[in-house]
Amino acid sequence: MGDNLRRKVLRTFKNLHRTRMVTFQDDEHALQVTRNKINEEYRKYKNVTNSAAIEELIKFAEEVEHEIRTTVIQAVETQPGTYSNILKDTNNL
Repeated sequence: MGDNLRRKVLRTFKNLHRTRMVTFQDDEHALQVTRNKINEEYRKYKNVTNSAAIEELIKFAEEVEHEIRTTVIQAVETQPGTYSNILKDTNNL
């Protein structure tokens, strides 16, 4: 794997973790579960050497990061049946 491709893999990995930290802020269980899943998926594909396959995996990881950033909502029940959104705008990560 070339240096440029390796940098892209590491940058995507870091972006996933940054998004995880913001999206699931103050939710220790969700933080741990998503951390484990991200790391597990990267370990599963660590021996892939085909550049085209690596590019596809990077693209998939970027799509996952986008979905987490834009569609996951954290909320707190303020009264029975009433929820308050506690998620900050993460579109500008």
